[in-house]
Formats: sequence, C-alpha cells, structure tokens
Amino acid sequence: MNVRVRDGLWTAVAFLLALVALLAPLGRPVQWWLVVASAVWAAALVPISARWPRWAILLTTPLHAVNNLLAIAPTSLVIFRSARSVRSQPQLWALVGATAVLQAAFGALHAWRAGDSLFEYLLGTAFTVVFLLVFPAVAGALVGRRKPLTQVLMERNDYLEHTRVLTASTARSDTRAHIASEMHDMLSHRLRQLTAHADALEQSAAEHAPELREQVELIRKTSAVAMDELREILGVLGTSTDADEDAGTRADVERLVAASAAAGVSVALDWSGPDLADADARVRRAVHRVVREALTNVHKHAPSARTRVSVQVGERVRVEVVNGPSGEPRGGGTRRGLIGLEERVALIGGSFGAGPVHGGFRVTADLPAHPVVQEESGAAGAVAEAPPPITAEVLTVPRVIGSGCLGTLAVVPALGTVLVLLIVALFSRTEMTRQEFDAFQVSVTQEDDVTETHGFGVPSDNTGCYRYHVRDDASRDFELCFDRKAVLITKRELAR
Repeated sequence: MNVRVRDGLWTAVAFLLALVALLAPLGRPVQWWLVVASAVWAAALVPISARWPRWAILLTTPLHAVNNLLAIAPTSLVIFRSARSVRSQPQLWALVGATAVLQAAFGALHAWRAGDSLFEYLLGTAFTVVFLLVFPAVAGALVGRRKPLTQVLMERNDYLEHTRVLTASTARSDTRAHIASEMHDMLSHRLRQLTAHADALEQSAAEHAPELREQVELIRKTSAVAMDELREILGVLGTSTDADEDAGTRADVERLVAASAAAGVSVALDWSGPDLADADARVRRAVHRVVREALTNVHKHAPSARTRVSVQVGERVRVEVVNGPSGEPRGGGTRRGLIGLEERVALIGGSFGAGPVHGGFRVTADLPAHPVVQEESGAAGAVAEAPPPITAEVLTVPRVIGSGCLGTLAVVPALGTVLVLLIVALFSRTEMTRQEFDAFQVSVTQEDDVTETHGFGVPSDNTGCYRYHVRDDASRDFELCFDRKAVLITKRELAR
C-alpha cells in the first residue's frame, strides 16, 4: 500500500475514533467543540509521528486534559506509530516516562477543576498510562525492531545467494582452466613434435620414397588439423589462442568451402549480409566450427552428395549446411562432434539442430549477433543470475511469530479496552423514569449514584449539568446539576 494512502487511513481512524465521544460520551461529557478539537489534534499527530516520532509522543499529553476516554483513545495509535520509528530503546522509554509524567500533570489539572477525589484521579491516570501509553509503546517497539532485522536478513540472503553463484562459477572456471592447462601441456607438445617429424618425413619421402609422399602428407595435415582442434577446445575452456582471429569471417568460411571442393565434394556457399569480421569472437568461432564440423561429416558420410553452405547475417546469424542424398552407405558415428557443437552454440544463447532431411542431412545453428553473456576470461560457462532475495513476508515468518505476535499481544489490551468502553458507552442508559428522577434529593444525592445507574447524560449548556431523556415521553428531558464536590445542587424538567 502507498505510504500516503496508509498515513491517510491512520489519520482518518484517529479522527473518527475521537469523534465517537460526541455520540457516546464515556466519562464526564465535555463540550462538543472540545471533542472536535481533540479529534483534530489527534489526527494531526499521525503525520507528525512519521517524521518527528519523539515530538509526537510528547504532544499526546494535552489530550489527557479532556478526561474523556474516547476523546483520548487515538493517542494509542499515535504512540504505536511513533514507537516503531524510535530506534534507541533507552530513549524511547525515557520519552514514555516523561509522557507519563505530563499525562499525570494534565490529568491532575482536570481532576482539580472537576473536583475528583484522589482515588479517582490515581485510578484514571494509571488506566490511561498503562493501556493508552505503555502497551502501545511496547507493541510499537517490538514491531519497529522487526524492520531492521528484516532488512539485515534480506541483505544477508542476497549476499549468500550471490556468493553461492560466484563460488560455483569460480569452481567451474578453476576446473576448466586446470583441464585446459593439462591438455595444453600434455597434448600440444606432442602434436608439435608429430608435425615436425611429419615435415621431416615428408621431405625424406620426396627424395627416397615418392610413392609414400601422399601418405606422409596426410599424416602432416592430420596432425595440423588435430592441433587446430586442440586450440578450439582450449578456446571453449577459456584459454585464449591467437589462431581464431580470422575464424568465422566470410574469407574463413570461403577457405573451408574451397578446401572441401578441392577434396572432391560438390559444395557451394551462399552468404547474405555483412561480413562477421567485427562480430563477437564467440559468434565467429561458433560459425567456423559449425561449418567445419558439418563439412567434415559430409567428407566422412556423403562425399558424393551435393552440399550447400548458407550463412545469413542480420539481427541474428543463421548457419545451415545441407547435403543431398548420397550413393555411399551412411556409416554410424558417435555424434560427439554434433554434441560439442550444440554445447558451444548454447553457451552464447543460440539454438542448434541436426538431423536427416529428404534423404540427406542438415545442420543448422541460430546465433545471436550480440550475445548477452559476457566474454569468458577465466570463468567459463553461462552463469545464471542469482535469484531475487526472499521477500520479507517469507523470510521473516519466525520474526512475525516472535516480535510481531508479541507486539499484537501488547496492543490488543489497549484496543480491546477502547472497544469495551465504546460498547459500554453506546449501550449505557441515558434515560430515567419520573419516579427515579423524583427520588434524587438535592444536597444529598451523589453524582456517582446517578452515573452508576444511568451513565453520564448529555452535557447541558450549564457547566456541571447533564440531561437525561424521560422514559415514555419523547418531549421532555431531566436536567441534573452537580457542584465540584459531585453533589446534586439542582434538578429540573425541561422541554426538548
């Protein structure tokens, strides 16, 4: 809920709760304008409690001079809201103590003017301090402590989630770097030796055994291809190589197609769109690898088939290698090369497909022109973003059960008391029969004798006088007036 809307609701509740005293006065009735002024004062303290909670707590004390429970009941709402915002517990309870003293002072002022006894004054002050000050302050303090704890738990959860993702990424990166290092140290040296020996053997065979020259040349080319594939694997694992600067460009793909055509494959290239020279290195490597692996499979399984290589460059890069039917029987493969292509394409957010089509075979790759995954330098693999932190409602269930319920238990007595008093005020008798009126004796009847049976009537125009409806006569009222010692001094019958 919007903060302004919530504050508006709190203000309206405080204002209306104080105005109930106009309809059902609880305690000595007061003038209507004083009740309205109390309601406006209480409602004004609600927004103040959000910005200046300490002042709001202290400013509730003048309301206790009204000495009408329903008129001062909104102070419990103000105290509750203010206590939530005071972070220092010693400071809060110092404010509560000072407010209790001021409440007692304002209550004493009213008791002196109304002529209340010491017992009535102490009882009323204790009631308002406990139920309208201490209990709401305890509830607000407990609920207020919950908010920073919730924030700390949410931040800690967020930190742990990101730490978990970073730890997994680091572990994956370290493992791949270790594999790349082992492969580089163990295989690249052996392949370079094999290439060097193949070169020497090719030169020797050209002089002494020309009939073996083609086989020796095949060995040299195979070792060179193996070295290129090793560089590709090291690139996937995160090890940078300088052999792929031209990979995936139009010139590179044309060389691959030309090499296949020179080997006897009927292949054509269809390139549409700009060159990929300035594209992301990962996209270029993926294009190169898809075309090369697909043409290698054509050499192995369908050398006589007509083949078409298509590269379309736009918002996305689409690569397709299709070969038609072949007269040679198709041999079984391990599909490791295709699986590797699928993983490589998936790493940059693309899609890969490979399968038979119209008696031939088709390999397709749909790649993003600008991958969102960051270039991997030491951290290989796409790491998913950390999930959002757990919401406060889920994360702080134990806190709700703890501090939230304690706060509720603390504020319930205050609100429950106000509700009970309101019900009593609404259903109290404000009428009397003529026989009951005649039984009251001037200078003898005490005010308590009247209020215990009939409650407090409606304030009359005269100070200390209350009007009661005449039962079974809607046109007449009884007026009873009491002095400062709460003794009946006059009584009379009035027309409405």
